[in-house]
Amino acid sequence: QVQVVESGGGLVQAGGSLRLSCATSIRIFSINIMGWYRQAPGNQRELVASITSGGSPDYKDSVKGRFTISRDNAKNTVYLQMNSLKPEDTAVYYCNVNVVVPSYLRGDYWGQGTQVTVSS
Repeated sequence: QVQVVESGGGLVQAGGSLRLSCATSIRIFSINIMGWYRQAPGNQRELVASITSGGSPDYKDSVKGRFTISRDNAKNTVYLQMNSLKPEDTAVYYCNVNVVVPSYLRGDYWGQGTQVTVSS
């Protein structure tokens, strides 16, 4: 089984910064894409940022220029640096890992989520 553990959420004032971490128990080279999703109360879960095995990032339009996704291959960890936070960024943030090898572990795995609250 693949474990995915997020950390780094918290309460911050608008304009502040937070860095989320997502550690996985599987080697990062076994992963196709790692992504950060968020879900606010009453809303559907949405993709915020993702990074491919080749290191190519992609971002939701509303976070471009404010959020940066990166990864540390040695630590099997992906980070989400969030700057210039806005109240509308308030949500539970989830890490998703899409595993491709080995075949018996292939699939999507989710972390338990970490709360991010931005006060105005």
